[in-house]
Amino acid sequence: MLKSLQGKTVIVTGGSRGIGKGIALRFGEAGLNVLVVSRSQADADAVAAEIGPNASGYAADVSTEEGCMGMVEAAVARYGGVDVLCANAGIFPAAKLGEMTAADFDHVISTNLKSTFLSVSAVLPAMTKAGSGRIIITSSITGPITGYPGWSHYGASKAGQLGFMRTAAIELAPKKITVNAVMPGNIMTEGLEGNGPEYIASMEASVPLRRLGTPADIANAALFFASEEAAYITGQSIVVDGGQILPESLGALEAMG
Repeated sequence: MLKSLQGKTVIVTGGSRGIGKGIALRFGEAGLNVLVVSRSQADADAVAAEIGPNASGYAADVSTEEGCMGMVEAAVARYGGVDVLCANAGIFPAAKLGEMTAADFDHVISTNLKSTFLSVSAVLPAMTKAGSGRIIITSSITGPITGYPGWSHYGASKAGQLGFMRTAAIELAPKKITVNAVMPGNIMTEGLEGNGPEYIASMEASVPLRRLGTPADIANAALFFASEEAAYITGQSIVVDGGQILPESLGALEAMG
């Protein structure tokens, strides 16, 4: 059993849907105060309502310094501080090279990577004052380990998050602030459900555990990184993918039987 995190405060960016919503719900179940951050106030409030009275929503564009500073100010005003940051905000529009514009590239890098830097920078004063903190980044297997056509900008942003994490972990260690990352594989979210059963079945076939992950699978890993038991772990990443990156070929999957 993990030691209780009851009464701690977490900010979850991109917290209104998908993996972010799963993280927000799981941290709420664990007894933390949860600030659900989304571009949409209504969407953030809806998730906060699901969690209960220890949660609230906040609308912000976390690719801007103003948005990140504002969310931290809200968390401090409402809950007295910030103990955990889940830097989860991200987008994944597809565009292949030759078609991708500079604006397309910049938009993904700003939303996925720059927002990580800005969110971490914004929480530092509150965590430094508290004498400790936990930062958990939602990266991906796409970019750091695998690739997928149309996602070169997304892959670059996710690999960049891990490069940022390693140096941030060194710089923040004296403040007793840890920085780690969760790297999801194929996760069943709202974005995938609309692609139909055949598409989902083809994705499941590439995973040795023969199912897609759930937002809760990622949230459980994030919760561990936020725990007291993970206090001596920093600058590390954990792949949560049902074994997706393990097979060396389609033949390896077929040989499973």
